[in-house]
Amino acid sequence: MANNTEHPPGNSVADGNHDGDFGVTVEDLRDLMELRAGEAVGRIQDQFGDVQGVCRRLKTSPVEGLSGNPLDLEKRHTSFGKNFIPPKKAKTFLQLVWEALQDVTLIILEIAAIISLALSFYHPEGGDSDQCGQAAGGVEDEGEAQAGWIEGAAILFSVIIVVLVTAFNDWSKEKQFRGLQSRIEQEQKFTVIRKGQVIQIPVAEIVVGDIAQIKYGDLLPTDGILIQGNDLKIDESSLTGESDQVRKSLDKDPMLLSGTHVMEGSGRMVVSAVGLNSQTGIIFTLLGAGENDEEKKVKKTKTQDGIALEIQPLKSEEEEKEDKEEKEDKEQKEEVKPVKKVNVTKKEKSVLQGKLTRLAVQIGKAGLLMSALTVIILILFFVIDTFGIQGRSWVAECTPIYIQYFVKFFIIGVTVLVVAVPEGLPLAVTISLAYSVKKMMKDNNLVRHLDACETMGNATAICSDKTGTLTMNRMTVVQAYVGDTHYRSVPEPDAINTHTLETLVNSISINSAYTTKILPPEKEGGLPRHVGNKTECALLGLVLGLKRDYQPIRDEIPEEMLYKVYTFNSSRKSMSTVLRCDAGGFRMYSKGASEIVLRKCSRILDAQGQPRVFKPKDRDEMVKRVIEPMACDGLRTICVAYRDFPAGAGEPDWDNENDILSDLTCITVVGIEDPVRPEVPEAISKCQRAGITVRMVTGDNINTARAIATKCGILTPGEDFLCLEGKEFNRQIRNDKGEVEQDRLDKVWPKLRVLARSSPTDKHTLVKGIIDSTVGETRQVVAVTGDGTNDGPALKKADVGFAMGIAGTDVAKEASDIILTDDNFTSIVKAVMWGRNVYDSISKFLQFQLTVNIVAVIVAFTGACITQDSPLKAVQMLWVNLIMDTLASLALATEPPTESLLLRKPYGRDKPLISRTMMKNILGHGVYQLVIIFTLLFAGEKIFDIDSGRNTPLHSPPTEHYTIVFNVFVMMQLFNEINARKIHGERNVFEAVYRNPIFCFVVLGTFALQIVIVQFGGKPFSCTALTIDQWLWCVFIGVGELLWGQLISAVPTHHLKFLKEAGHGITKEEIHNEEMTEDTDEIDHAEMELRRGQILWFRGLNRIQTQMDVVYTFQTGPAPVPGALRRQPSVVSQHNDTTAKTLSSPTHVGLSSSSSLTNAAGAPPPTAASSSAAGN
Repeated sequence: MANNTEHPPGNSVADGNHDGDFGVTVEDLRDLMELRAGEAVGRIQDQFGDVQGVCRRLKTSPVEGLSGNPLDLEKRHTSFGKNFIPPKKAKTFLQLVWEALQDVTLIILEIAAIISLALSFYHPEGGDSDQCGQAAGGVEDEGEAQAGWIEGAAILFSVIIVVLVTAFNDWSKEKQFRGLQSRIEQEQKFTVIRKGQVIQIPVAEIVVGDIAQIKYGDLLPTDGILIQGNDLKIDESSLTGESDQVRKSLDKDPMLLSGTHVMEGSGRMVVSAVGLNSQTGIIFTLLGAGENDEEKKVKKTKTQDGIALEIQPLKSEEEEKEDKEEKEDKEQKEEVKPVKKVNVTKKEKSVLQGKLTRLAVQIGKAGLLMSALTVIILILFFVIDTFGIQGRSWVAECTPIYIQYFVKFFIIGVTVLVVAVPEGLPLAVTISLAYSVKKMMKDNNLVRHLDACETMGNATAICSDKTGTLTMNRMTVVQAYVGDTHYRSVPEPDAINTHTLETLVNSISINSAYTTKILPPEKEGGLPRHVGNKTECALLGLVLGLKRDYQPIRDEIPEEMLYKVYTFNSSRKSMSTVLRCDAGGFRMYSKGASEIVLRKCSRILDAQGQPRVFKPKDRDEMVKRVIEPMACDGLRTICVAYRDFPAGAGEPDWDNENDILSDLTCITVVGIEDPVRPEVPEAISKCQRAGITVRMVTGDNINTARAIATKCGILTPGEDFLCLEGKEFNRQIRNDKGEVEQDRLDKVWPKLRVLARSSPTDKHTLVKGIIDSTVGETRQVVAVTGDGTNDGPALKKADVGFAMGIAGTDVAKEASDIILTDDNFTSIVKAVMWGRNVYDSISKFLQFQLTVNIVAVIVAFTGACITQDSPLKAVQMLWVNLIMDTLASLALATEPPTESLLLRKPYGRDKPLISRTMMKNILGHGVYQLVIIFTLLFAGEKIFDIDSGRNTPLHSPPTEHYTIVFNVFVMMQLFNEINARKIHGERNVFEAVYRNPIFCFVVLGTFALQIVIVQFGGKPFSCTALTIDQWLWCVFIGVGELLWGQLISAVPTHHLKFLKEAGHGITKEEIHNEEMTEDTDEIDHAEMELRRGQILWFRGLNRIQTQMDVVYTFQTGPAPVPGALRRQPSVVSQHNDTTAKTLSSPTHVGLSSSSSLTNAAGAPPPTAASSSAAGN
């Protein structure tokens, strides 16, 4: 190791030419980082001498690191760049407005309104009203012809409002997403050495020349050159596509690249390239350079660690073709490189998304049918009446008047379609999810994928880790077996033989990560702070308890002097460190799971500190007498041992681990307590009440696991539940060939509550088995917690993956959907509550929305057929549709959750979105509203003693009659909005309404706006001012909704067998039909229906899809560096979309171009499925 004096940490860099300040330029370092293995080692030797030479040129000390002097850091930023890849500019508000204008229905409305406007200014001379028949009646009356333009203008105005609201929503979504992303960025810190102190700094603050400490589970944020490493293995598949782990060492391959994962070992590196100059940064720059055409440009917000968010407008067919050709060219060029193909499974749609897509298709079809029927009936009725019954002939002069009628019919038809499609639904989903995500932050849930929040509400099973989640992760040694004595508390130092004590203290101090430390408490009287691995902290605590100190030993034997380190991993379940002895030979210290390490011990230190033979029967005796009693107390047992390799025997073969890790001498077995978090038993009982099964999956001894599970309440005495060890679990679920069989697994998992001594593979097998299983009443939705690198596959496979924010590795966090910032199980229960609340909010909104839609469509349709005019005018419909929808979605989607949400069973995958109770409410209120509306429509003039508004000529002034119909309709919706707050048949619809100020504000605000529209809306809104009596009657009829609601809830739902449910998930039969294999795409049945339907062009689905795409954004969301662990959204077949690409609403967020991104890096496209769908 180079001497410290050569590299003083006070890097005082003189002013002057920046490149001259350091002995190396950015270009030199970039060229160096592009080399691999032997080439790189050769270049370092030729150019710098060795890695120490690189440090000298960068004016940094390999031991002390940088000084942290702000001037020096600034110079480094200027010379070598910052560790930040600037995001592309966000879409401007005007761009979003333009995108919102592309909506097909809005375009149709705009065209119709413009035609209507143009015709209203065209007055043909000599157009005799008798000649044109009734059609022209009243056109010239009272100078109303001059006001003919108002309706067209009002429709255009309404369209502008819709567009502005949509654009504003998109703008706020993007802003929120960026906010969330920057929050995730700030969370990411990395360990560096500055002024000799090990500190954690945000990734963006790392500079070239920093000495960074790397360990198992890290995601490298910069490029670097290894200074010292222990058994270091890196997964470089995100850059090279090679899935094999690459061993790194000073003499063979010291190059470490940003975006790669540390899979094993630890070490230190000097940072050699950051930001745009790092390997990942270079790839992103190359990608950015190839995109000149603004239309095809894919937005990439890129954060420090390589997170890419892609937002792109839906493309037109031509663009898709061009894109495809471009991609094929690119792929041909790429083929030169040998790339290992990795199968990426397309993730099934989130539960809610799948149900909503299907429901939207059904509603859309119905709406399209109704609107087409309306237009056809109106036109036929008019033609038959005018040219058939009245027997008139088509006269040229009358053409504009007839066309005006046809335009009016067309507008009515489009309006029916507008009302039929639940516009506010995607908005409600977005608002509800965004609102929940914001609030969940306060409950220690950092949501990375937006849909995870909703999926969590459907969770039926949680597979939880033990350490740190159910327990406090504050480990302390409470028992020890040393020198043939079992101590029930930590022994006094003089009770142990001096030689044994010395060996024990040395073993623990040296054979643990040097980053693990016990620091003094932050507050006086507080507990000492544990930094690093918690089990090692417990052992270091034992050293301090034995009145010794580990630091002087570490100072005497720094990390550079460690000859070989076998770091801990899940297959070894032990850690060993080899030292070269002064007298020649080697000594190896080992520690690990007691039953595994004891099996490798052939001797044990006795009371005199002398090794005596330790036979298998002695070991069995010890397991029975010492280890099992410790485990039954809920303690984790760790064995500490050592082995001497004599000088005469020559150097052992260090790669032959089995021989090395044998013939050990046991020093001690200790029992480590990790107390159960006090709030966990209550949280688990809440889960069980809520119908969620909690399973514990742990690497611990089965007795320890059983004891902790009983303390938590996962196991209760007298119940027939299974506790299995990993080996036994595998024996029961695998056939003779060693393959997992679903049938066998289905016999095990329903009763399994504790899986002990499990490997990450066992965890993945269990999770996959439960998700794929079709036994039981409903399909399971599984949440999993994990913190280690190897938990990645299980976290990705799970419906919702929770990573630990404190103890979790970067790899685990990246594979997860939600990060628990406090590592606490109770936060998972909060996530369940929020998830259920989201689901209920959507259902509340649907209940309200569909009632409005059904009534409005039937009224418009029948009204149009009977009176040749829609009782609700286009502008009124737009007001009902836009304001009621938008405001209602805001009101109903922001209801805060209550504890009562945890008193019902989860909905699961196949529970329909609209339950029987909701269907009863929708139809019940629909009947009330239709009876009232039709009574008013056909008898209103008699009831209120006013003129009839039916059969009025074109352009006649608004009537009181139709104004009352409109006003009563809105009043009923307003009061029904209060009814919609409850969806499970509860009586008290006002319960806790004061807890949701947004709801109160929206209801009162809508009421105030309605008064303004009716009293002052005039011709544009087809309204005329009403008297106070008429208003009171309107409000009274509205209040009737609340009383009617009580009546409906009194009818027992179980008697109404004829009611159908709607918005189903995927049924069991459909699951049996599809092959649930790992390497095939899971088919989404909603997509199949879309393909059959071929109706994606119209507004509803377009809007629903595009706003659901916020969900996709979060799914593609913060995943570092392409090709790394990443969650795949199911991208709805874009082929069907191509007919409407030009009219895409807001922004379509896809993954389609991450394939090119990854291909540039040499890895296979993660979304091969979506890319092919896009270009069918």
